[in-house]
Amino acid sequence: MRTRMLVLSALSGAALLAATLPAEAAGDAGSPVGAAELLAKVKNCTRISQGKYRTDQSAAATIPVCGTDEAVFWEADMDIDCDGQVSTVCSTKTDPSFQPQTAFQGSDGKYLDSSKVPFVVVPGPGPLWNYATSGIKGGGVAAVIYGGKVRYAVVGDTGPTGIIGEGSYALAQSLGIDPDPKTGGTASGVTYILFRNSKASPIESPAAAASAGEALARKFADGV
Repeated sequence: MRTRMLVLSALSGAALLAATLPAEAAGDAGSPVGAAELLAKVKNCTRISQGKYRTDQSAAATIPVCGTDEAVFWEADMDIDCDGQVSTVCSTKTDPSFQPQTAFQGSDGKYLDSSKVPFVVVPGPGPLWNYATSGIKGGGVAAVIYGGKVRYAVVGDTGPTGIIGEGSYALAQSLGIDPDPKTGGTASGVTYILFRNSKASPIESPAAAASAGEALARKFADGV
């Protein structure tokens, strides 16, 4: 009898607490943002690029950059960026196209380590689009979606002016995409959402990107 009374008392207390909490706290506002939530927000495209991008030199130009007040986004493939600091998985030995620098640097002044830092690559400024005019900058925060997974990254490098769809070794690995710079990547199905006027600090910290990204993604998904 005492056990039942204690249980009832605890349940009543929990119900009373929930009733006095703000709606966000009583609900699931603190839960991680799901892929479906974010994809629903980018289902429709208001194109902000002057034209469309290729996924590689031989592909047709089919990828627009789209935008809302809060973010820019596109859906493309993912090629593997292994540039920046030399590591056991990223070097001239593992990647014939390896470059020892990235367009943006970490807080220590060093180029990013693509084997450790999840980052996306934006097309260099050109006739199709200039990322800077859309509030996108080095260290800006991105949500990247693939196969039902959401991972957070920073803007870490730039690529050719007419090609889109590239992420770092670490980003691909976190999404379950083969990160090998020679044979890895995926041909389609990756959604990139870059939040305007955002920045992770320090930009080389995956934890900082995840923390800032989750907060920005929640606001974006909820339309706040």
